[in-house]
Amino acid sequence: MTRTRLLVASLLAVTTIASCAAFKDALTGHADTVARAGNQELTVDELAQLMANSDVPLRPDVARTLSQLWVNYQLLGHAGAQRDSMATTADADLGMWSAIAQLRTRKYYETIAKSWGTVDTASLEQKYNDGELLAAAHILLSKQPEGLSATANDSIKREAEKIAASVTSANFAAVAKARSQDPGSKDRGGDYGVFPRGQMVPEFDSGILSVKPGEISKVVETQFGYHIIRRSTWPEIKDQFAEAYVGLAQQKAESTYFDGLEKQANVTVKDGSAKLVKAIAEDVDAYRDDKSVVATARSGNLTASRLAEWLAAFPAQSRMRAQVVQAPDSLIPMFVKNIMRNELILRAADSAGVGPDSSEHTEIRQAFFNGAKSTMEALNVAPAQLDSVVGQAPRDSLASTRIEGYMRSLLRNEGEFVEVPEQLVIVLRKKYESRIVPAGLDRALAEATKLRTAADSVKDAALPPTDVPMPAPGTAQTTPPQP
Repeated sequence: MTRTRLLVASLLAVTTIASCAAFKDALTGHADTVARAGNQELTVDELAQLMANSDVPLRPDVARTLSQLWVNYQLLGHAGAQRDSMATTADADLGMWSAIAQLRTRKYYETIAKSWGTVDTASLEQKYNDGELLAAAHILLSKQPEGLSATANDSIKREAEKIAASVTSANFAAVAKARSQDPGSKDRGGDYGVFPRGQMVPEFDSGILSVKPGEISKVVETQFGYHIIRRSTWPEIKDQFAEAYVGLAQQKAESTYFDGLEKQANVTVKDGSAKLVKAIAEDVDAYRDDKSVVATARSGNLTASRLAEWLAAFPAQSRMRAQVVQAPDSLIPMFVKNIMRNELILRAADSAGVGPDSSEHTEIRQAFFNGAKSTMEALNVAPAQLDSVVGQAPRDSLASTRIEGYMRSLLRNEGEFVEVPEQLVIVLRKKYESRIVPAGLDRALAEATKLRTAADSVKDAALPPTDVPMPAPGTAQTTPPQP
């Protein structure tokens, strides 16, 4: 080996060793660190004590949630200590991106959808006669459950045939109310109104189409039982039909538009993306800076960090993140495409110059400012609430102390929970340094488990003999009673 090659090889070896060491350090941080926020640090021992001395379940997801709460609270305290009220328009626009995006999407959608659903009303009766939408009422005699003799159902069918032979348009509603066993329609005289083809089982649709409007079918058998069906006349349903047909036309136009949008953009979800998408849904904080590509398009890729933003923007009550985690892998590409569709609409809105007007922007920004102010004040770390001390270090210390005290009282169920809205979290994570160390979380959870087990043992040992849990009556004892 030449001297030059030897030197290159040596440098590569040193670089690899250094990189591995740096990588390991990046993964673990310091062995005793769980999280950092601004200039504050949450240690393994501190989190273990918080969890062990509370009633929270000792689970990895709980440890992670508590650490994320600690980061959010400490970053708010750090901002307050820095006299940062998060009251700039840049802060508001960053934090409220999802509200702004929603408004832009709605406005753009209204623009392109103006012509959707335009129909020729003169042709609607013919479309009804042709069966483009159906309308009917029915009388149902339910089948007996599977496993009973076939003769029982034969008897039910013969009864349905008797009804079909005697019922007329004039008395159909009255007979349906008296005889139908369909609880969903009998009180309306069996009426189902207007509905699209394919909404009912195929045999039911075929039964409707076997007669002209105003006529009554022979007995139609489905998995539910025996139906006598009356197809509604045009005068009876023309208003409902017009409304339903316009809605159907709008749906078709919308579907055509979005299909074209996706094809033009050549949206492609990465193979094997389900695992990554679910990991993002489970812990959005861990992926806020991750540039891994989840889906590609001509107009730009969807990265893990951008998907994390979308997932974090869903309201908690929607349980969207939990639904994504629990969904079958086969449904994940559809979810990703829906997110990508939102991205495409936003880009189209940008190109069209569609966005909030000045009054709408002012209202959105004010909502952010109000939220930031009320959240900081609830935690007692608003800039003015820290003015009892002078100097940056004392302000930082006071803010951190108040947050630590609040966390302890919260976990003892002595304080009211203060939620840090996602809009604030976005801005805080962008402006100030923070991170969570997975290895530290694992250590804190293990330590908390030891501490709680030890505390429970001491508590059990202190119980008087009469308070020692006894086996339930009839339970076999594993050791013989002592004399």
